[in-house]
Amino acid sequence: MIVATPGDAALPLASEGGVRGAVRRPHRLGPRLANLGRHLAGSVAVVLTVITITFLVTRVFAPNPTALFLSPAGNGFVSAAAAAVEKTKVEASLGLGKPLVVQYYRFIDQLVHANLGNSFESGRPVTSELLQRLPATAELAVYALVLGVSLGIVVGVIAAVKRDGIVDHLARLFTVAGLSLPQFWLGLMLLWLFFTKLGIAPGPVGRLPIGVSPPPRITGFYVVDGVLGGDWSTALDAAKQLVLPVVTLGVGLATPICKIVRSSMVEALNSDYVRTAAAMGFGRRRIYLVYALKNGLLPVVTVLAGIIGYTFAGSILVEGIFGWPGVGNYAFEAIQNSDFPAIQGFVLYAAILYVVIYELLDFVYTLIDPRIRI
Repeated sequence: MIVATPGDAALPLASEGGVRGAVRRPHRLGPRLANLGRHLAGSVAVVLTVITITFLVTRVFAPNPTALFLSPAGNGFVSAAAAAVEKTKVEASLGLGKPLVVQYYRFIDQLVHANLGNSFESGRPVTSELLQRLPATAELAVYALVLGVSLGIVVGVIAAVKRDGIVDHLARLFTVAGLSLPQFWLGLMLLWLFFTKLGIAPGPVGRLPIGVSPPPRITGFYVVDGVLGGDWSTALDAAKQLVLPVVTLGVGLATPICKIVRSSMVEALNSDYVRTAAAMGFGRRRIYLVYALKNGLLPVVTVLAGIIGYTFAGSILVEGIFGWPGVGNYAFEAIQNSDFPAIQGFVLYAAILYVVIYELLDFVYTLIDPRIRI
């Protein structure tokens, strides 16, 4: 059947046999691929910019790393001229005596070949050292995220539902205190109270007490590996070592989530669709968790992306306080010793981590709110 339009055009309608005359939608693969290409190009540009700035800062402002190699024999030089000659030899062996442009070209060439160089301090490949320390940071980050996200959402929801009550005021006090107090200070106070004064927590000696051997490596998480291997004593020791650093990080992660969840929930609970759902007789639990909380997830997801990047990049000061052998502590030691390859390797790892997380965040946005398109 043909229907005439005012413009003398004819549009075929669907016949009984199917939809032969249906109008095809424009093909969207091309724009999507172009958008994906722009995202990848932007990500590469961000990573390259970050590592370039790091390269320049370490070479221009950081102390000269030759002290790492000269300090043991520094008193043996009979004259300043002999010390200068030895320093020149060390700089040449490290490749630091060449112009910055040449050093930068060499650095980029190494990156292209997936080579982060060798640490000045240990002499080992930076890639190997980062991979060796990553499970420690990952174990601490996962447990801290579970604690922080759970605590932040639960306290935020309760504060919004009981707003202007005693629970809400306590939640606000918790949020303000958590946002204003530095995490390293909280970690020091927890150590002072539970380790020094009460003696009920283990000391800041890393993932296991001194003298305890790690369990057989399965996942890299000592608690999980101990349980899977049947070594319950080691698993318990590893869990005890995790308590204080996990609480320190978890409380710091919970406070911004709590604040955002409360604000989003309060706004949602005052909306028309929530009042309509209540008038139609829906239960409170469904209204709070399905309608109010779900529709306030976008700002929570945004903050959560930054929190995940922060924890997996390693909280440098927290890991340093507890002697945690993760990538954050690795970066802290590298900064202290002007270990340029180690610093650059850590910054590259952190930059790629954040870029990947925020690219995934764009995709998660489309799942939460289908109106958003990448």
